[in-house]
Amino acid sequence: MAKEYRTIQEVAGPLMLVKDVENVAYDELGEIELANGEKRRCKVLEIDEGNALVQLFESSTGINLSNSKVRFLGRSMELAVSPDMLGRVFDGLGRPIDGGPEILPDKRLDINGLPINPAARDYPQEFIQTGVSAIDGLNTLVRGQKLPIFSASGLPHSKLAAQIARQAQVRGTTEPFAVVFAAMGITFEESNFFTESFRQTGALDRTVMFVNLANDPAVERISTPRMALTAAEYLAFEQNMHVLVILTDITNYADSLREVSAARKEVPGRRGYPGYMYTDLATMYERAGRKKGSKGSITMIPILTMPEDDKTHPIPDLTGYITEGQIILTRDLYRQNLTPPVDVLPSLSRLKDKGIGEGKTRKDHADTMNQLFAAYARGKEAKELMVVLGEAALTDIDLLYAKFSDAFEKEYVSQGYETNRTIEETLNLGWKLLSILPRAELKRIKDEYLDEFYGK
Repeated sequence: MAKEYRTIQEVAGPLMLVKDVENVAYDELGEIELANGEKRRCKVLEIDEGNALVQLFESSTGINLSNSKVRFLGRSMELAVSPDMLGRVFDGLGRPIDGGPEILPDKRLDINGLPINPAARDYPQEFIQTGVSAIDGLNTLVRGQKLPIFSASGLPHSKLAAQIARQAQVRGTTEPFAVVFAAMGITFEESNFFTESFRQTGALDRTVMFVNLANDPAVERISTPRMALTAAEYLAFEQNMHVLVILTDITNYADSLREVSAARKEVPGRRGYPGYMYTDLATMYERAGRKKGSKGSITMIPILTMPEDDKTHPIPDLTGYITEGQIILTRDLYRQNLTPPVDVLPSLSRLKDKGIGEGKTRKDHADTMNQLFAAYARGKEAKELMVVLGEAALTDIDLLYAKFSDAFEKEYVSQGYETNRTIEETLNLGWKLLSILPRAELKRIKDEYLDEFYGK
């Protein structure tokens, strides 16, 4: 039987110090029983010569130092997993909040998981269709990849996240596909938007949702993505499913990490964030991927809002180091009412070359992608010249590139949040826009593809 300790020495905000404990381990789960019989949960942050520093999952209000008692449970935080999780909504600690019954678990898994051995990883190389042209056509998502979305406060990343969760699919396979959606530090309105959006379109049936609201404790926010990734690992590697994990908002997660670090009086790193934030983010992001000998896979789209729209801020900076590219949303396009406001030029998917081409998307994909990038970049330069020198100073071909740039933004990038385009529709739209330019300008496309697709 677990020992009970009445040696609570101090309570400071979300932290509590318990003296003279025995055989207690880092990250171990504990239970605090108040004088009135109420129970609250906590976990061990630090052990020092018989003293345990624990973090509370709920408020510290009402904890009486002399009458409250603590017992440690001998295990770290676990999630009850089962195929019945699909279609359910949980809070950040894995408790159902959709009014349904408790999950009857197949097993209980430690939420900290285990990193995938690099030697056991399989290379990501299968195309995932999101239905969003700016991603599928130009910055392709590949099964097993980590592709973050860099947004900014006030931009519609929630709508884009919901759209991808509804529409994403692995083409050319009958293997089951699931979405694990984790929201951290969001408002009740946002939570309701995601839930209703998935429910109305039927996407909820293949989705597991974990929702942590802005008024929930910081330590719950830290456990939310780990709960989601544990559910994803179970579905992918034990139920052989293709799993897409969407985490929003990583900025709220990092702020909670900073809050806990400050409460522990740790030496701060850049902008007050803990020095181990890179390691902490890596322990989450690196749980995505494919394993040799396993049919299932985990593909991850973390979403973060860049504080002050700054790409060099520690959160997007460290995320960019660990992940394989980024999709960037910008205010300029948002002000022009382009939806979604994806800026394709600075966006990047480092693995896109592995997931496109004949047998995966279409044989002309790589060439048209390169030509669209080049033409759009030149069109943007022509528009900037037009602002400085006036339209009359531009050559006829520069005017065509400027026209292409406008059409590309309005038709290709701006597709709305309800349109689900197949990769064929995206590629055909690209050819339609390239036909604005003379054939002689399309130097990045093979003649055989020009003969087959140009002007058709």
